[in-house]
Amino acid sequence: MKGQIVASTERDVAPQGAPASLSEQVRSNRLSVVMFATLLLSYVVNAADRQLYPVIAPDIREQFGFSLPQSGFLVTVFTLGMGLAGIPTGILLARSSRRFVVYVGLMIFSAATLLTAFAVGFWDLLAYRFASGLGEAMQLTALLAIATGYFVKRRAMAVGALNFTFGVGALIGPNVGAALATSGDWRTPLIVFGIAGFVVLGVVSVAVRPWLTEARATAAETSALEDFGAASLASRNPILLGASTALAGLAMYAYLGLYPTYLREELGFTAGEAGFSLSMYGLGAFFSLAGGWLGDRFDFRRVLASGMVVAAVVAWLLFGGIDNHALQNVLSFLFGASVSGVVYANLAAGCIRVMKRSAGGRGSGLFVASLYIPAAFAGYITGVLVEWVGWTGAGSVQLSVLLVASAVLVMLVRQPAEGRL
Repeated sequence: MKGQIVASTERDVAPQGAPASLSEQVRSNRLSVVMFATLLLSYVVNAADRQLYPVIAPDIREQFGFSLPQSGFLVTVFTLGMGLAGIPTGILLARSSRRFVVYVGLMIFSAATLLTAFAVGFWDLLAYRFASGLGEAMQLTALLAIATGYFVKRRAMAVGALNFTFGVGALIGPNVGAALATSGDWRTPLIVFGIAGFVVLGVVSVAVRPWLTEARATAAETSALEDFGAASLASRNPILLGASTALAGLAMYAYLGLYPTYLREELGFTAGEAGFSLSMYGLGAFFSLAGGWLGDRFDFRRVLASGMVVAAVVAWLLFGGIDNHALQNVLSFLFGASVSGVVYANLAAGCIRVMKRSAGGRGSGLFVASLYIPAAFAGYITGVLVEWVGWTGAGSVQLSVLLVASAVLVMLVRQPAEGRL
């Protein structure tokens, strides 16, 4: 991964105060890799926190006596905080440094994770989960701006690198969380991961320099990009991609929110088995670099639609009642590779790609809001559907059908070069 990042920095953007000599530029490239890797480390903690709660949700539900819709809503409500924080974070990014926004985001979601361990009922749990989403949105939006601002010519790959890192956290979170919960109780992993977030915050504050986080593309690099793209979010392409993102988000977070509950309560898996199956999704997210490369190299619409259709088929099998642990692991991996590895990276880059360069921030905000606001209700909707039509029916409707519909909307997007945005 480091080699790919180094190659993309030669020279996508000239950072403020960039060295003039070749030897200094090489050192700068190496330092940029180290700093970007440090920022990615902070996203590992974010992803681990995010993937932890679904594994311990059945234990929390049992202790507090929550219904399945209530439990599902608590799992995914953090995305409401993420979506609502998207636009205010964009405004904050325009008025302060990206590095500062990363700091604040890390601080908020780490504190919220820690406080969740001391919740006493539904409403304070809801508040902490919502607050964690606010912090995660601030961190993610800033990291997207840093990645796409520094690696201008490899935007989808840069987003893919972020999602690759999400895969690392998604692999660690469920397994370590399940082990900690088994050795103690459901509060133990929340305390451990909350403290880890503050430790990483200290590392980022020392290691990351402003010339990386605040980099802007040169006029020569942006001039060609200004000729195409939509100037307004009310244009055809942003509307279609926003709607497609919303449907994909409802499907993605239906899986992330209640898949472990399905495995434990419907198929009879243990917490450790369910955590391992969920972590295979994170392993599939390692495909993000390749998925981002495909979106940069080929027609991103076809890449996106293909990933969505594959994910729809896999989702139908996932919730089809297969009680073989090994097969569930394979299917979860394939779902992660298609949804997290291909769909997520190219939706994020696509929302920015179809906007004029000067409106790229709006594209980023469109992606965050479209994905995470609807996703907040994914767990609740899935819980209601399960009560009506069972797990297989719920999975078919909310995952397979919505992903196919999302693919259709993507194929209606026009290429920017056509000039009909």
